[in-house]
Amino acid sequence: MITNIADMLTKARTGGYAVGAFNTINLEFTRAIIEAAVDMKSPVIVQITEKTMEYAGGRAIFHLVKNIAEFYGANVPIGIHLDHGKSFEAIRRAVEIGFPSVMYDGSRRAYADNNSMTKQITEYCHERAVVVQAELGNVPYIGEIDPQHVSWKQYMTDPAQAQEFVAATGIDTLAIAIGNAHGFVQERSEPDYARLRDIAQRVAAPLVLHGASDWDDGRVKNVIADGVACFNVDTKSRVAFLTTLAKQLTDEGESPSFDVRKLLGHAQDAVKEVVAEKMALFGSVGKA
Repeated sequence: MITNIADMLTKARTGGYAVGAFNTINLEFTRAIIEAAVDMKSPVIVQITEKTMEYAGGRAIFHLVKNIAEFYGANVPIGIHLDHGKSFEAIRRAVEIGFPSVMYDGSRRAYADNNSMTKQITEYCHERAVVVQAELGNVPYIGEIDPQHVSWKQYMTDPAQAQEFVAATGIDTLAIAIGNAHGFVQERSEPDYARLRDIAQRVAAPLVLHGASDWDDGRVKNVIADGVACFNVDTKSRVAFLTTLAKQLTDEGESPSFDVRKLLGHAQDAVKEVVAEKMALFGSVGKA
């Protein structure tokens, strides 16, 4: 069932677990995510990026996710979310399509600009009953940093600014930076747990981590205990999908199948396995 994400994450933070927010790009990813949620009796967030909207068509991919959620996931809480909207126009388009939750990512802007634009977007969205996530700090991508010489402090969320930012903008959830990084960027050797605890003490809004797909059990448990209520997962799912698909096409001594449904079905199963593993790691199993 389609569920308010702010309510879902508030419940997770209070309950001492986290919800996985998994990116989809097509039918197979969407089925994998929602089937895993049903099997694991776990709340889940299915999220869509601007690039995926350009690739699949914004209305097409949104209604694909919405229909699968409604017909196949009626017994588990499912959030639908725009991931990393970079402009007011991108947010406006998503809201007009029907997204019940959006992320505005102004993290590359100066603090004052991020604050001002996030406030405007939040006011626009809240008038339409749409949940808003924003990001403060900088979760880097490949090409943005020199992994050998990273001054992590300049990328991480300032706790006092976070308190001010949430109060000024009225956002519902906050994505933070504590040494995490997108994709295959080398992360900080250890997350800044003290910084996270300080942010959590100052900010009542649920906290979200991007770029933590590959975190191990210890790190995940530590940050959940310190206040993180949501993990974004993308890279690990894509690697599972593509690795499985490539293996089927390149296995020596076997003729590859020309049944695309069969090939994609196995890749879908691989994504489903990743999603289920993450749900167990985040402690959301049985929390539907």
